Amino acid sequence: MDCSSYSTYCYRCDDFVVNDTKLGLVQKVREHLQNLENSTFTADRHRKRKLLENSSLNTKLLKVNGSTTGICATGLRNLGNTCFMNAILQSLSNIEQFCCYFKELPAVELRNGKTAGRRTYHTRSQGDNNVSLVEEFRKTLCALWQGSQTAFSPESLFYVVWKIMPNFRGYQQQDAHEFMRYLLDHLHLELQGGFNGVSRSAILQENSALSGSNKCCINGASTVVTAIFGGILQNEVNCLICGTESRKFDPFLDLSLDIPSQFRNKRSKNQENGPVCSLRDCLRSFTDLEELDETELYMCHKCKKKQKSTKKFWIQKLPKVLCLHLKRFHWTAYLRNKVDTYVEFPLRGLDMKCYLLEPENSGPESCLYDLAAVVVHHGSGVGSGHYTAYATHEGRWFHFNDSTVTLTDEDTVVKAKAYILFYVERQAKAGSDKL
Repeated sequence: MDCSSYSTYCYRCDDFVVNDTKLGLVQKVREHLQNLENSTFTADRHRKRKLLENSSLNTKLLKVNGSTTGICATGLRNLGNTCFMNAILQSLSNIEQFCCYFKELPAVELRNGKTAGRRTYHTRSQGDNNVSLVEEFRKTLCALWQGSQTAFSPESLFYVVWKIMPNFRGYQQQDAHEFMRYLLDHLHLELQGGFNGVSRSAILQENSALSGSNKCCINGASTVVTAIFGGILQNEVNCLICGTESRKFDPFLDLSLDIPSQFRNKRSKNQENGPVCSLRDCLRSFTDLEELDETELYMCHKCKKKQKSTKKFWIQKLPKVLCLHLKRFHWTAYLRNKVDTYVEFPLRGLDMKCYLLEPENSGPESCLYDLAAVVVHHGSGVGSGHYTAYATHEGRWFHFNDSTVTLTDEDTVVKAKAYILFYVERQAKAGSDKL
């Protein structure tokens, strides 16, 4: 039973249920929990409330190096192994242009009439047509950075995720990168179909203003998702027998980078056995010329049969927000193991010009990126461990660990073993630091 909403989850049905026993035992448990909430913790809550009211600070307080400072950041409660979701949500909430778009959307009242104001016990039988991922995502983003509460419970968003993304049903640990891709894809699809009475054409017109002339369309027309995260790759394949060249352009929302095998035993930055793996090494491995093995033979249209070939990626268009996923999990014969290698990454001035198809057509500052957020996986396997996130907001770095938010510094951030990195395109007025 969820102690916040009192919804009852059945593991055999793999769903929230509304049934009760003949003796009404489920309702009795709910009433018992409500009584505990209203009595046992009342005195403690009154005491804390008085302390806050008497405090000269009206914002939350955080301890930093022994002193206290006001902070408006809000944590996200863990609903049962939902740290993978919390880390992604906190990261996206600190990408200003993306976050502001959703916060400025009009609100949707999905519940009205007899159900208005009542506590809802979620169940699959309510149907998918009564939920909106965009609306719950908007409400979650609005709840963060308001400073009105220490932690927010994203349970409504989580239930919508269950309904429209069956892969994430239940309370087992999930892959944060996989969740991010599903989330962005479904936000993109829902925005294409119109939202809260706003016509589809009006939304697309607003999105086109964001993306300008360099739109990257994935699965149809452009939205804010593709306008901000969308880039384009050129995939170039050459037949080694006849020399025929094949080119294909592929849109992307993120780039998944292998950690080169020669660095996989390097677990920490200060370890002395060989050079440190850098983000440049991972990007170079991604874009270098590669000879395809026997299992990936290329069907040459000139030779009219599968032949040995080489493959190379170029970036044809860079996105406004460059999302880089380091492939830390790989399959062996029986297990999915984690590559725990430390990868050095820059906080500012990541230069992507050398990976562009036509670098001469880009401006001097248009290829520079500054770090906005980092998702970190702690632990040994994809089905276990814990996710946290670092993100910068108004010049300060924060560490988001579910409901706990702490101020941190750049030295701590750069030591993290990054899993997902979010880089924001630098504005022309910034400095000229480079990777």
